[in-house]
Amino acid sequence: MNDNKRSLGLAVAQMGAVNLADTRESVVARLMAMMREAKSRGAEFVVFPELALTTFFPRYWMSEAEAQQRFFEPAMPGPATQPLFDLARELQMGFYLGYAELTPEGQPFNTAILVDRAGKITGKYRKIHLPGHSEHKPEAPFQHLEKKFFEVGDLGFRVFDTDAVRMGMCICNDRRWPETYRVMALQSAEVVVLGYNTPSVNIHWNEPAHLRTSTHLVSLQSAAYQNGIWVAAAAKCGSEDGHHMIGSSVIVAPTGEIVARALSEEDEVICVKADLTLGEFFREHVFNFAKHRRPEHYKLITERTGAGEPVA
Repeated sequence: MNDNKRSLGLAVAQMGAVNLADTRESVVARLMAMMREAKSRGAEFVVFPELALTTFFPRYWMSEAEAQQRFFEPAMPGPATQPLFDLARELQMGFYLGYAELTPEGQPFNTAILVDRAGKITGKYRKIHLPGHSEHKPEAPFQHLEKKFFEVGDLGFRVFDTDAVRMGMCICNDRRWPETYRVMALQSAEVVVLGYNTPSVNIHWNEPAHLRTSTHLVSLQSAAYQNGIWVAAAAKCGSEDGHHMIGSSVIVAPTGEIVARALSEEDEVICVKADLTLGEFFREHVFNFAKHRRPEHYKLITERTGAGEPVA
């Protein structure tokens, strides 16, 4: 038996639909209920979804000014979200929360924060891999306007010591890019947490619906294994005013195995006792970066954005 074994009670709080008519206060009440449930099941940290406080508004065509007035948070915590921070402090629960951030300078970002068990923000991330488009597509069944409503994140992929766990974070489309996790793993991340809103229909090409889930899962599983990390992903899902999104919130071990998965497309909490020592074994014996990586042969990764000609 390993006497130095470290663990984290890790929960994912999946959310069902948040509709246009739902108030911030009603949404925060749902988050608080799931935080209490996670605590009752032994969790010490809970992951909430991307843009958790509102519907997924980039599906609607509107002006940037209207979007910012209706859906963005000029402060965090604010009046509607302060009760969530108060409950975290009361329960001694850390959490990840995704929301639309409007900075004091007027910059709009798709943002996530880490909050520790004392209710204090310990880390912030702004989404880097923005999907979708910025122009109006009236022929599409809905819009995907993240490139219109958000600026590309400017904080990079960082790792934060949160309650003695080295934790990194990303948001939605970031999870599909291997560079996301490797940059954090090179900073000794032990856990990566993220939220997502993934529509069941791809408006850009005729992608079969089942692939929306399978590519989501394989991205998380390969990232967990290839970096020796735990990955916890929380969906906002179900049918928001008739627009359906996938569920399949999961917690993945450093083995690449799914150890917990949501069964519904509604509010649902899943929990595991994450053995952090397990990741150490993989980082020492399989993916020992210091021993085996050869970055002198990876230069194209940072030198090129798109694919080009073979190197001579």
